Amino acid sequence: MARETVSLYRDYCRALIGVLWVHQREILAAQSPVAGVERLIHATKKNQNPKYTFFDKRFPKLPSYLRRAAIMAALGQVSSFSTRYVQWQSGRRKRRDASPPRRTGENELNPPLYRGQCILFDEDFSQAKIKVWSGTDWIWITLKIAAKRQRHEAPKNKALSPCLLADGKGLRLAVPFEMTVQYLYRKTMQRACGVDLGINTTATASVITPDGTVIARQFFHRGMDIDRRDKDLVQVRNKARLTMGKGGKLCEGFCRGLYRKARHRNREMAQSISREILAFAQSHGAEVIVLEYLKHFRPRAGRKRSTLRQRFHGWLHQLLARRITDRAEEAGLAVDFVNPAGTSKYAFDGSGPVKRDARNKALATFGTGTGKQYNADLNACYNIAARFFAKVLGLTGRKAQACDRGKSSATQPRTPVTLSTLWLYAQNNVLESEAPTTAT
Repeated sequence: MARETVSLYRDYCRALIGVLWVHQREILAAQSPVAGVERLIHATKKNQNPKYTFFDKRFPKLPSYLRRAAIMAALGQVSSFSTRYVQWQSGRRKRRDASPPRRTGENELNPPLYRGQCILFDEDFSQAKIKVWSGTDWIWITLKIAAKRQRHEAPKNKALSPCLLADGKGLRLAVPFEMTVQYLYRKTMQRACGVDLGINTTATASVITPDGTVIARQFFHRGMDIDRRDKDLVQVRNKARLTMGKGGKLCEGFCRGLYRKARHRNREMAQSISREILAFAQSHGAEVIVLEYLKHFRPRAGRKRSTLRQRFHGWLHQLLARRITDRAEEAGLAVDFVNPAGTSKYAFDGSGPVKRDARNKALATFGTGTGKQYNADLNACYNIAARFFAKVLGLTGRKAQACDRGKSSATQPRTPVTLSTLWLYAQNNVLESEAPTTAT
């Protein structure tokens, strides 16, 4: 019955789209578009002869909440088509020979269930009563909620009206939550979790204090999933070579299934790793998660058709950053971004630039002359967290920037901000506090 309810709602929206295409101008010009559509399709005591009697005969006893939600959804579909068609007519196209958008009544809309009218939850969200179409009437059915997430457990989160999703995978409820996000004042933060998103290791995190003390550190990697994803992409490359030969073009939708599997693996890795990073930060008392600002970063590495370039294309830096930001906002943690230049290039102990191992890029040799070797990703996450505290404490002045040399004509290069910057700052504060005072 739930699947029939979803199918009935989509049929209703499909019929509404045809009416809205005919009366679009007068409906949009009306003071209330929803009321204007209802006068055309729904018979009431004051409106006994609507223009389209098909709706009351084909969809009897449809709840008013569902009817008005369907009207708004159909208006969105029609307005979207009109906007895209006007853009095509004005010449704003991806290609000069692009075909115009096509009108269609097909949709994948899902019925919203308004709380108190179409759905009733228990106090512990273990059961839900849903109003569905039985074939002859609208009735209430009780369904047990088999699985749920943690958003309802937060006392400040307010559950809103869900949508009913019924497909081949089963019956689900998409419940939005209204959350109150509160951030702590930056200068009162005592622990920051720096996260480095890399190629060799998916993510490396460490918790740092303002005096440069490393509280905890951890590596997050999904080697098995990455190998499976890369194996699928190798199949795509081999099939493309066999299809094209030395020249030619690939057809539209080539290896669509393999690309879809790779995309879903990336999404699953980003969800699980972001959840683990947030749990790591909370378990060690971190108040902010610090990431590198890589939104407009376009990596250029490896020769054409090389595996290194393919690994860069599968890098999860933006997807992971979005997932971490969303989860941190739900948990009440702040998220900050720092300049990525030089975080992996300079050693955290202030010994200068590091030298990467030619065979193992995850290994870095510090420039102290002693041949000290350290993990490159761990070194980078130390510097990322240090740059956040340097920004909060006001240490990122003209002589403490994340680059080798500025654009000015100064002869001295700018000093990179590393973990040693916090060590020196804490040491100077201790010396100032221990200095003797003289009385006059």
